[in-house]
Amino acid sequence: MLTEKKYMKKNKPNTCLWIMLLFVVLHSACAQSPHKQGMSYVNEERLVQSSTVLLNNEQQLVPIQNLDAAKIASVHFGYNYAPVFDSLLNKYTKVQNFAGNDAKSIDDLADGLKLYNTVIVELSEAETASPALVNFINTNKKVRNVIVVLFGNGKNLAGLDRITAPIIWCGRQTPVAAMYTAQIIFGGIAASQRLNATYSTKYKAGVGFSTTKTRLQYTVPEDAGINADNLLPIDDIIHDAISLHATPGCVVFVAKDGKVIFNKAYGYHTYDHNYPDQITDIFDLASVTKISATTMEVMRLTEQGKLSLDSTVGSYLAKARNTNKNDIKVKELMMHEAGLVPYIPFYEHLKPADFSRDLSDAYPTKVAEHYFMRKGYFNDVMWPQMLNSPLKTRGQYVYSDLSMYFMREIVETVSQQPLNLYVQKQFYDPLGMQTAGFLPRNRFKKEQIAPTENDTYFRMELLDGYVHDQGAAMAGGVSGHAGLFASANDLGILYQMILNGGTYGGAQYFKPETVNLFTSRESTVTNRGYGFDRTNLDTTKHYPSRLASPQTYGHTGYTGTCFWVDPQSHLVYILLSNRVYPSDSKKFNEISVRGRVQDVVYQAISKGMQ
Repeated sequence: MLTEKKYMKKNKPNTCLWIMLLFVVLHSACAQSPHKQGMSYVNEERLVQSSTVLLNNEQQLVPIQNLDAAKIASVHFGYNYAPVFDSLLNKYTKVQNFAGNDAKSIDDLADGLKLYNTVIVELSEAETASPALVNFINTNKKVRNVIVVLFGNGKNLAGLDRITAPIIWCGRQTPVAAMYTAQIIFGGIAASQRLNATYSTKYKAGVGFSTTKTRLQYTVPEDAGINADNLLPIDDIIHDAISLHATPGCVVFVAKDGKVIFNKAYGYHTYDHNYPDQITDIFDLASVTKISATTMEVMRLTEQGKLSLDSTVGSYLAKARNTNKNDIKVKELMMHEAGLVPYIPFYEHLKPADFSRDLSDAYPTKVAEHYFMRKGYFNDVMWPQMLNSPLKTRGQYVYSDLSMYFMREIVETVSQQPLNLYVQKQFYDPLGMQTAGFLPRNRFKKEQIAPTENDTYFRMELLDGYVHDQGAAMAGGVSGHAGLFASANDLGILYQMILNGGTYGGAQYFKPETVNLFTSRESTVTNRGYGFDRTNLDTTKHYPSRLASPQTYGHTGYTGTCFWVDPQSHLVYILLSNRVYPSDSKKFNEISVRGRVQDVVYQAISKGMQ
């Protein structure tokens, strides 16, 4: 059997999703503008839609739910567009791909699937005539969920009369058909058609099942009423930033109306050009952690009635009760109005006995590849420093990392779970976020992670998969204000859920009123909500961009990251970069890369299909 690893390597994802989509529409893609290519895609998609029918879905296995419990494999037996189909499947969750025709026997293939509870079988016309394949499908159906995707003439449906597993039949055999049907499986596209002819005693005219769209769809700008040509200035902005060494590379992600219309990687991990950026790359999110991890848990615990925004720090943290932090309210921390100092440069106070270059029982906290903190340093030194720090500006807005250090302690006290494990289990895994999480080097190779700073003042090494923020690193890589890593697609999933009012993939993560409470402007002195940043009330600041609506909420990160959600435009915009490589240059912010790219998106929306 062709191994999973080799198969995935052979079909490595393209760095630009929508360019890949366009390329497969026309072999002469280079001869046409992106807009013409996009229209060709949309026209083919309409034909695919009219000839795609979902059958045998009585048990509502399609779309797939409960992704955190799903172990999914896909099998093809010579289907021409299997790499395209499998690439789209892997946008939603990890799906292991098997080339069935490379197996020594059908039994060997079955053995290879033993660890999977869901199998997706891709069939083309010729394969429906094989009794062995029909038997393979029925045998697997007895022990696991099976979903069959059939491409070709409907007459071949008669060969599948004995199959009770869900069948997605598409009469067209094109790359667009492969993408379309893959997305039906996960709810990125809704099934709605019925058979328009009778093909067998089972598959009669009028038969078919409908589903609803529950997850992101991956498509072209024209599918959302946008001219792809109007997004081309994004390339110029990013290429200019790279040439100025503002950042070695980045990934841009745009979802409009629940449709991913732009997802493109630029540049390289470093200026050495060794590793081209991929859309699947993982970035240090820096302060985007404040919202994507800590605030998510605060929202959940608040909704459950376990945490009150009006309660005080002292009501949750015993050690704070005899300090000036005792009567600070949770809402003050969440809006950066607690009077806390902006940050404490913890690493500047280290003594030689506080760290080691080797791992040991005495030095168990990994701060970087070759840097370890002594046992108990956070509790013995860092935490007392924060508890005893002065309060100078209570009631005023002063952005402070300390606020989310405190919030981590509070939510862990309330939930009795570490922050990183809580958000992984409650949000990232169920949503299908494959890369999101803390401590990425425990799960991923460093080649998939964009390096940040070449640290020449603290850790004395390149930070590759270890959090850039010094305090978060000294806390073991997990903190309320920094430490989260993720790909752009993962953040897109998370914030599409928020834009949806708390639902995604058929599951409810928050009530709409909870989302509204946290994302609305709550401060009386700034534009901020609880955790979330918002459009600046001073329109001359053009923050986060010149054209963002007053409803827009999101956050930025020090490493050159951001997400912004605009309910008015039904927009999720994400830009991830490692602009601090190899050192903390200010150029990225000086030339306003994030805001200018966002402006291009708004301008393209405004122009529509003109």
